[in-house]
Amino acid sequence: MKRRKFLKTAVVGTAAGTLAAPAIVHAQKTFSWKMTTSFPPGLPFYQSGPGSAEWIVKAIEDLSGGRLKIKLFAAGELIPWNGGFDAVTSGTVEMNSAVAYYWSGKVPALQYFGTVPFGMTFQGQNAWYYHGGGLELWNEIYSDFGVMGMPAGNSGVQMTGWFKRPVNSLADFKGLKMRIPGLGGKIYKQIGVNVKLLGGGEIFPALERGVIDAAEWVGPLQDRRLGLHKAAKNYYNTGWHEPSTTTELLISKKAYDKLPKDIQGIIQHVARSANITAHTSAEALNGDALADLIKNHKVRVSQLPKDVIDELRKQAEEVLEAGAAADPVTRKVHDSFMAFKKKHDPWANSSERQFAIRVRGG
Repeated sequence: MKRRKFLKTAVVGTAAGTLAAPAIVHAQKTFSWKMTTSFPPGLPFYQSGPGSAEWIVKAIEDLSGGRLKIKLFAAGELIPWNGGFDAVTSGTVEMNSAVAYYWSGKVPALQYFGTVPFGMTFQGQNAWYYHGGGLELWNEIYSDFGVMGMPAGNSGVQMTGWFKRPVNSLADFKGLKMRIPGLGGKIYKQIGVNVKLLGGGEIFPALERGVIDAAEWVGPLQDRRLGLHKAAKNYYNTGWHEPSTTTELLISKKAYDKLPKDIQGIIQHVARSANITAHTSAEALNGDALADLIKNHKVRVSQLPKDVIDELRKQAEEVLEAGAAADPVTRKVHDSFMAFKKKHDPWANSSERQFAIRVRGG
């Protein structure tokens, strides 16, 4: 009789599991965090939509049963767009979403955890993070600041950018005022570009008023949302400067260590999920956005001239090597990245590249 009573209770408990589980969860300790981002409110991919900051916050709260609630602030709502690193390291907030190259003024090597010009695409970049020691190097650097970082989104290959005037040769870059961050900006400086670093919400007004002559942001989906096509009509591709740009989730180690192990695991899981979800979302939506820009907004899409690409490649090699020679931390990261790329390239060239050229006709 006792056994039957136990089994009956167990069955009832199982059937009512969806109701009983929250009661157990709510009896446990809860945590309240703040998260800032470097992106304007409502920006697709980064701030809203699949894999975005909003998506990450909701997924963590849902999977933790409400034990970790995160209040989200877009750029400018709590701190400036470029204030995320200081906000997390000072304890003002527990998390921030941005791209690691925004903090390269503090540690130059962080540029490699955003993107590397003429580097690897989404597949190779993530292979280095997860299986080639990249993520370990990333957090080895951050350990000195009491924070931890992880991939939480990826744009894939980006567009070269928007230009008020057509680009016909290398000479057209002399004196050009262009918004572009990271290593790409350093390389453009080598060919005479006057490089500007602006937050997402600052790009359109600067381009519209002629404060800058050109700007790169991300790709058709995100660029259209900022309205860049209203300020310039010449849209160039190749993505030499950002073949795979990682969105970073930056977290206070002190706050993270206070969490139960299962919630720590949830954050890790959600970040990895966001990495693939954001990328596939961009891949799914960029085609329609590009077609709309061309058909309905009279945007002209072109490739950079070959002499420009050749010179940029040459300058990229020099800039990357000079940066590595000047700083032992950058040297360590640079050598790791390039060694992995050297191993990965033959496979990438035999698989994706051959498919694009011979099968798809790219």
